[in-house]
Amino acid sequence: MNAAPTAPTPELTAFAHAIPKMELHCHLLGTVRKSTFIELVQRTKAPLTPEEIEAFYTRGEKPVGVLRVLRALDEWLLQTPADLERITYEYLQDAAAHHVRYAEFFWNPTGTVQCSGMGYAVAQQAILAGAAAAQKDCGIRGRLVPSIDREAPAEAAVQMVQWMLDNRHDDVPGIGIDYRENDRPPELFVDAYALARRNGLKTTAHASEFGLPWNNLQTAIETLKVDRVDHGYTVIDNPELARRCADLGIVFTVVPTNSYYLRTLAPERWALDHPIRQMPGLGLRVHPNTDDPTLHHVNPTGAWTKMVSDFGFSMADLKDFMLNGIDAAWIDESEKRSLRQQWSAEFDALRRTHHA
Repeated sequence: MNAAPTAPTPELTAFAHAIPKMELHCHLLGTVRKSTFIELVQRTKAPLTPEEIEAFYTRGEKPVGVLRVLRALDEWLLQTPADLERITYEYLQDAAAHHVRYAEFFWNPTGTVQCSGMGYAVAQQAILAGAAAAQKDCGIRGRLVPSIDREAPAEAAVQMVQWMLDNRHDDVPGIGIDYRENDRPPELFVDAYALARRNGLKTTAHASEFGLPWNNLQTAIETLKVDRVDHGYTVIDNPELARRCADLGIVFTVVPTNSYYLRTLAPERWALDHPIRQMPGLGLRVHPNTDDPTLHHVNPTGAWTKMVSDFGFSMADLKDFMLNGIDAAWIDESEKRSLRQQWSAEFDALRRTHHA
């Protein structure tokens, strides 16, 4: 049984900061620094008041979610390739400061292309330029995962995949799907996923988030045939499906600061009743991530710390979560073997020096 929630100790925080990490579930537009957001508003003269901006970056006890902020960025603020290059560099620079060595991060091309007037090829090139600069300066490798906007028509999803195929790049290894899941189930996007798979792209999907039923997760696995799952929390409501996911070894990229559960669970029960606490006990493989770090007021150190302080996992569990991330990453098997060996040795050495 997991330990009860406790306040994080300085030793735990230092250890969580030092361990090597991956980020597999982070949205580029959810990483924008507040100072950068304000600069973009001032430059574009966007119709956003200082009070609205402050509200965007305020995380109350009952957070309302971040989708409105992401839409504002696309609608008004991200207008040039330089904007995309800048926010990519800044995200990876910030992640590297927390010993994130490798990141696969989401970006929704449909909104950017429609609102900014930039073509997909130009936008992708700008993001990859930011990632290359961050790798040179900070030692972090960042790879782009274009993500379907499920609130847009299904035809736009197929178009997005075709844009990717027309502009193939090794650092754009696969697709995801996100935005509001309500009334936009995975089966609407089967054609886009089939096109991606036929052409060798990897796949993941936000599924069974926002308290939505496990059916969406089942569809993502059986119909979309995803390689990994983002969120997937209501899997705990279907033991048979949980067993199947465990048998398949599917990795769930989970988010300790997920807005839905902070909003819907009582504060005194949140850490005890959160699905993340239950998932590994069902044999499910999880990997913690920041999702929208500047909007969630979290960083990679904080996300990993919460797995222990809030959800009661052990240091040995953290090592398992680290290895789960390596297995779930869209890199070749030889690189995975090398990282497993190197990071395991580093983790064990850090555990000794931090007395964790």
